[in-house]
Amino acid sequence: MEETSWYMNILASPFFRGLAIGLILWLFFWIRYILQVRELNANITKLREHLHTKLEIDAAENERRKKEIEQLKEERDNLRNMAQVMNQKPGRQEIRQAQVYQRAIDIMFAKAPGFAPAWQITLKEAEEEMLNAERGIIPFFKRMTGSTSKGHEDYETERRKALEMKSDS
Repeated sequence: MEETSWYMNILASPFFRGLAIGLILWLFFWIRYILQVRELNANITKLREHLHTKLEIDAAENERRKKEIEQLKEERDNLRNMAQVMNQKPGRQEIRQAQVYQRAIDIMFAKAPGFAPAWQITLKEAEEEMLNAERGIIPFFKRMTGSTSKGHEDYETERRKALEMKSDS
């Protein structure tokens, strides 16, 4: 009985009772703490997975956007090159130059009264020369004479005739 009394003495002491109650409370709060740590670790793991998934999605989206930007840059450069090529194609510059010349002719008709008859004569001669060049007559004359154009005196005579016809009318 002495043995049980020794244990009973210890168990009956207020210090041991306080220690036991403190240990039980500590064990309760420690277990609660461990469960909260596990729950927080699980939340952290879950949040890391969500973050990882979001970063993968963002990275894929960024790659797609980079590819799209590169593709748009290539298309822009191609279109710029095509526009330059189209502007340099034969015919475009000539058409533009013809428009400039036409505008200059219209201005000259308005400003210079003697310009119109001389221009009409020169235009007819140029048309005849182009027709002859298309038919093959001019190359033959070039071989024979070395020149196809009229002299300066011929132009002056035709100009005077045109001016005389205009003054008679």
